[in-house]
Amino acid sequence: MSALSLAVRDSSTMLRRNLLHARRYPSLTLNLLLTPIMLLLLFVYVFGDAMSAGIGGAGADRSAYLAYLVPGILLMTIGGTVVGTAVSVSTDMAEGIIARFRTMAIHRGSVLIGHVVGSVLQSVASVVLVGAVAVAIGFRSTDATALEWLAALGLLALFALALTWIAVGMGLISPNAEAASNNALPMIVLPLISSAFVPLDAMPGWFRPIAEYQPFTPAIETLRGLLLGTGIGHHGWLALAWCLGLTVLGYVWSKAVFNRDPK
Repeated sequence: MSALSLAVRDSSTMLRRNLLHARRYPSLTLNLLLTPIMLLLLFVYVFGDAMSAGIGGAGADRSAYLAYLVPGILLMTIGGTVVGTAVSVSTDMAEGIIARFRTMAIHRGSVLIGHVVGSVLQSVASVVLVGAVAVAIGFRSTDATALEWLAALGLLALFALALTWIAVGMGLISPNAEAASNNALPMIVLPLISSAFVPLDAMPGWFRPIAEYQPFTPAIETLRGLLLGTGIGHHGWLALAWCLGLTVLGYVWSKAVFNRDPK
């Protein structure tokens, strides 16, 4: 059997292991999912009328803010889901299973690949679930073509891949699950200081560059452009650059930490 075949086989085994863990212990995933769903319902039904008037003028209704809000909530869902990946990786390291895997005749990188692929699949499933809730309460994207929907899904998957590799690195350097959860907190905080809830031009001038050029805002604005027909501008290439840059950074970082000899 070739080295590639062995790598694919062992990675598939590790992927199956992580998916079984997610199925047997769904509480973490469900807890992370509740945050974006609760924020979606809170901002639509409690603040929706006021926010719609602020964004679209006095004649705007709640549905206008729902359309504005959903792309940001979908990206926030990914950020929340990968926190669970950091916790899972840290738990594996703390419980010694990684040390056991190191002694076995398996492809060395398959452990990380299993975590990454499993996390991306969970992120996509979480986005679909949150998107279904959004559709159920009135979100519509009637102007988007099939190609734009595919591009939006591709952006979400690429963004999930980028954040997952960063989360894996955070999990590897964390001494326990609690520390991993704290280290991955920026994945949840960054969407709150992006254009997810209010437009950039409504922010203070000194704060606007911070919100505009962080990873979430370009991805959110690109997703809005694909689903709602708004202008994408420079956000498209910024989102792609952030995704590719974070993926490479997370991969190199995670690989270096994982390959380091255990103390």
